[in-house]
Amino acid sequence: MTWENPPAWRRQQILRDTRTVAVVGASPNPARASNFVATYLLASTAFDVYFVNPNASTILGRAAYPSLAELPVAPDLVDVFRRPEDLGGVLDEVLALDPVPSTFWLQFGLFDEELARRAESAGLTVVMDRCLKVEHARFAGGLHLAGFDTGVITSRRRD
Repeated sequence: MTWENPPAWRRQQILRDTRTVAVVGASPNPARASNFVATYLLASTAFDVYFVNPNASTILGRAAYPSLAELPVAPDLVDVFRRPEDLGGVLDEVLALDPVPSTFWLQFGLFDEELARRAESAGLTVVMDRCLKVEHARFAGGLHLAGFDTGVITSRRRD
């Protein structure tokens, strides 16, 4: 049986129930997708956001932590921006937390059925190959199917 992401209603429920997010692989480089997503999370959500990157001390003016274990809180959701070969180690870190986060979220391009099954067998909800920013904006009404906020650009003629 092929693994599938939770349906849209369940992803919306996950985001509604989430209070704290740890972004693993967050980058201080504004050209990186993780920085763009982090900027959105800080500006457009009520999430308490923490950054995990062993090579940075601050990201977007906030402390960056070398590992999940060193966060001052246990996050509800862990959003992962790492290479596919690093995902097993990230999941190991997640499962070592007490309490264990409720959601393990892998960004665009990251999909590993075996990893998902292992995480689910440990009680985690898993979302893969989906962008947390895109999903949040979609459910909050700020993202059109084309991927942008249509309130700024329109094809309607002015009267």
